[in-house]
Amino acid sequence: MLDLLAFHKARHKVDRDYQLWQEGSHPEMVEGRKMALQKLTYIHNTPVSRGYVDSPVHWRYSSARNYEGLPGLIDVVTDW
Repeated sequence: MLDLLAFHKARHKVDRDYQLWQEGSHPEMVEGRKMALQKLTYIHNTPVSRGYVDSPVHWRYSSARNYEGLPGLIDVVTDW
């Protein structure tokens, strides 16, 4: 199994010997409100997890501001 994980490792990943997860984006259909909220929360929290801001509403380009009732850079429909 380790031989397979080593074989499929992306060649530019020089900091590891094996790779378990596949590279790239993998689109999936957002089915239902629960899944949409999960994806939206993930997107809003990305700048926080990267250490760019302390709160999602502090990220200038985020729709998190709109969802908190604050003005954003563009109008966002939040009542879906």
